[in-house]
Amino acid sequence: MSNIREPVVAGTFYPANPGSLSQQVREFLSRAEPKRIAGEIKALVSPHAGYIYSGGVAAYGYKLLEGSPYDLVAVISPSHRTYFSGLSLWEGDAYRTPLGLIEVAQEEVNDLISSYEFISYHPEAHSQEHALEVQLPFLQEILEGFRLIPIIMGDQSYQFCQLASQALAKTLQGKRALIVASSDLSHYHPYGMAQSLDQVVIDDINSFDPQKLGEDLSQSRCEACGGGPMITAMLASQTLGADRAEVLHYANSGDVMGDKGAVVGYLSAVIYKS
Repeated sequence: MSNIREPVVAGTFYPANPGSLSQQVREFLSRAEPKRIAGEIKALVSPHAGYIYSGGVAAYGYKLLEGSPYDLVAVISPSHRTYFSGLSLWEGDAYRTPLGLIEVAQEEVNDLISSYEFISYHPEAHSQEHALEVQLPFLQEILEGFRLIPIIMGDQSYQFCQLASQALAKTLQGKRALIVASSDLSHYHPYGMAQSLDQVVIDDINSFDPQKLGEDLSQSRCEACGGGPMITAMLASQTLGADRAEVLHYANSGDVMGDKGAVVGYLSAVIYKS
């Protein structure tokens, strides 16, 4: 493998030392106590802040995957550092974290890029993006032998989410596949206001209503930097047979660090076929 996306937030968002990283992820997983899900998990929603802030929340979703035999994992991330239209998929051989290499599902990636004009490869979108990278050590600790479809969204409009979800569902249909939508919630509001804003997202996910979530985001009734990934994951999962969604855990940075003056919200959710 020659074209490898190297980790860029190891040592800042999560430990760079493999042993320390594995131990931290395992500690988060051991403390998480998610509700049991009676069904086939199609997707997760997971936060992407530094692990000391949101790792404990993320663990609630990932713990549900223990023993699951997924062959493909599509991680959908917002773009924090560059704007482009459409979706960008990494065309290289692998992503690396301190825990090792994750092979990119090149057949599926190449098929998506060649089949849809709104899907391409923008190297600058992937080069510094943390929101996709921070999901990977959790996946490496909990799953074995999966290949990765690394997706970064430039356009998060509801109409584009519909297009993206159709393309993704077609690619994943009939395969042992998981979708992970990477998103934080409201940013830098006082604690009470953040809880009110984030409750709108929680209600929309629990209602499994991607259209309502899109409307609430567009009308600023709530906030989510990865609203597009969440909506795309919900719509694609519906096409793949999911009929329920449930928020597993919610917290914000004030709950973790104690400073409640300007907080960031995090949730972990599961989308599944009952």
